[in-house]
Amino acid sequence: MDDRQDIEQLNKWRLMLGKYAGAQLPFGEDGSGIRYMDMEDVLDFLYAREYGEEEGVRQQSGGDGQSSLTVSEWINKIRNLFPKETVEIMEKQALDRYGMTELLTDKKVLERLEPNQELLKTILQMKGSMNQEVLAEAKKIVHHVVEELTEKLRQDIKQAIVGRIDRNRASTVKSSRNLDIKKTITKNLKHYDSERKKLVLERVYFNARVKKYNTWRVIIAVDESGSMLDSVIHSAVMAGIFAGLPMLDTKLVIFDTNVVDLSEYADDPVETLMSVQLGGGTNIGGALGYCEGMIDNPERTIVVLITDLYEGGDTNTMYAVSKGIIEAGSKMIVLTALDMEANPNYNRGAAALLTQLGAHVAAMTPKQLADWVAEIVA
Repeated sequence: MDDRQDIEQLNKWRLMLGKYAGAQLPFGEDGSGIRYMDMEDVLDFLYAREYGEEEGVRQQSGGDGQSSLTVSEWINKIRNLFPKETVEIMEKQALDRYGMTELLTDKKVLERLEPNQELLKTILQMKGSMNQEVLAEAKKIVHHVVEELTEKLRQDIKQAIVGRIDRNRASTVKSSRNLDIKKTITKNLKHYDSERKKLVLERVYFNARVKKYNTWRVIIAVDESGSMLDSVIHSAVMAGIFAGLPMLDTKLVIFDTNVVDLSEYADDPVETLMSVQLGGGTNIGGALGYCEGMIDNPERTIVVLITDLYEGGDTNTMYAVSKGIIEAGSKMIVLTALDMEANPNYNRGAAALLTQLGAHVAAMTPKQLADWVAEIVA
């Protein structure tokens, strides 16, 4: 290792140790052009909070005093000094670990933050304390992240539900994805060339895509308690995608101890998320009772309940209404988690009883939910 590499390694160690190591390990010139002093300033601005007011790094460093950086300047500097992935980590830790809520109360700061799902979650938790100007900026971030999520999921969802193969009907759409190999071989066997030992294809057959428009009603009921935040986000996005499919009549309600019917906004996940009030109690039985009143044709209705099943109301009501919905002929699925990870934390006793009643209880990714719905409506 040459001298330049040695200095570079020492500089990196200095960044990890912080300002209080400055007297023993000053930064050296390694020719990299990296602005180590600036990097140390922004790291110190955030991570000195780890030590609290009494034994802070700044006190240990010989009374340098508080950093002169403002939150707005800090945001600008980290975006110039670090790669996007590092910026996202630092912003998340600033909000989640160190409670730098000023990131979300200053419009100029907020508009510089990197839009991502973690920031979306924090906005949904704090939007009640934002003024109108900041809230308008926050809504732009919500829209950006929701659009990204929708684009990731839309094609898989539509393919699962709309693009199911109808193997009993021929298609004029000549696509390799629609190729009916079995029928093509069977119909062309009479053209087999025995001398060349080759099958001559005079006609290639294709399967058709199913286009059923006998509407199914899908009622999505989402528990808006804080522990369900990831599921709330994906539920809003899924409802928006479902609302755009001609074979589904999508209804959407969110609930805590009260029920809010957002069916009018089912096709607008941003409006849905900005209407969510996280926290509070949970009355699953009351929410299911409201959903039951939305059922016109039980045999063509799917009720999707998204909750961790920790009932704050009368559990007997929850079971009784669930039994009524299922016995009337509706399909009922209880999602204990709906997100890309599908890692649930839920009341397993309640899940077991609902399964016995005939509900399908599971944690699912959005794609798995779409496949499940497709099996029913196809």
